[in-house]
Amino acid sequence: MMTDNKLLLQMSRESLKGKWALAIGATLVYLVIIAGINSIPIIGSIISLFLSGPLALGMTMFSLSISRNEDAQIEQIFKGFDQYTRTLVAHLVMILFIILWMLLLIVPGIIKALSFSMTFFVLVDDKEIPAMEAIKKSEQLMDGNKEQLFYLCLRFFGLELLCILTFGIGFLWLIPYIQITMAKFYEAIK
Repeated sequence: MMTDNKLLLQMSRESLKGKWALAIGATLVYLVIIAGINSIPIIGSIISLFLSGPLALGMTMFSLSISRNEDAQIEQIFKGFDQYTRTLVAHLVMILFIILWMLLLIVPGIIKALSFSMTFFVLVDDKEIPAMEAIKKSEQLMDGNKEQLFYLCLRFFGLELLCILTFGIGFLWLIPYIQITMAKFYEAIK
């Protein structure tokens, strides 16, 4: 039976106890890199397209380490570059498919994004799986779980609005909370 969202949130807070500073530091490093790249006129978006996949895999590794009570280190953010081709292919294919589904209407695009949401977790746990198979495995994992993940994401929506009121500073706490909760969700469905 699937773990309740309320319990997932509680488990995430417990995993983050004593590790908030580390999680906020990793989030800050990640956000500074992404913002720095995207601030470069015109070419920044292109560079970001090629670096976002490996960085996302690194953040996923970091989040899973905290979730599993393993030794998490900020340097893990850059470990995604060790698997650059797989992460780049997975990232680009996911973006392409989500955009194509969004062309049908917004709802199919959201459903497809939910289906693909566990791809980087699959890539972390299986270092040999090709990108396309990781995407397919994510879809299999999410079969019957998309609704729960959607409701879990809605729980964070109000907090995101509050973070905007803090001029974005609140996101330094919210992003790690979301990341660890997603790791807990993955652990619950795998």
